[in-house]
Amino acid sequence: MACLNRRDLGLLVLRAGTGAVLAAHGSQKLLGWFGGGGVEGTTAAMEAMGFHPPKHSAVAAGLGETGGGVLLALGLATPAAGAAAAGAMAGAVAVHAPAGFFAQGGGYEYPAFLGFAAAAIGLAGAGDYSLDHATGHVLDKPWVVALAFLGSAAAAAVVVGKRAKAQGAAAAGESDED
Repeated sequence: MACLNRRDLGLLVLRAGTGAVLAAHGSQKLLGWFGGGGVEGTTAAMEAMGFHPPKHSAVAAGLGETGGGVLLALGLATPAAGAAAAGAMAGAVAVHAPAGFFAQGGGYEYPAFLGFAAAAIGLAGAGDYSLDHATGHVLDKPWVVALAFLGSAAAAAVVVGKRAKAQGAAAAGESDED
């Protein structure tokens, strides 16, 4: 009987747990599951937070979390999955940053942790107990890792930049009325 590889077993547990949390969180945004608002509610929230266009932002956040989470849990296209989830969490960190670090005060502690975990899994790979391993690692080549993380960083920068621009315009409009 072959011995279990503790490293790969640890990656499986980390992937499954992180992926399940991300998928559940994202399904609130996309599908309204688990008490979430679905795309309509998330769109309204994105608009209130200054994301434009709000529906595109809502769908992108939901897909990054749900899709990235499912793929991480399965260990399929792990670098791209980790990058997508990390990018979505970077946007969430930007939303929560004004409230400080700790989650109990509405801060960015929770999305930052999920983002770092997703990025680490994407960089480390899925391990032997994964669909990546079962398919001969066709979707987790080094160039996929680099491309996925560059794309995720660019998307996060655009989202954060658009939000900051919208907040600046809103603040300028508010100060003109005073």
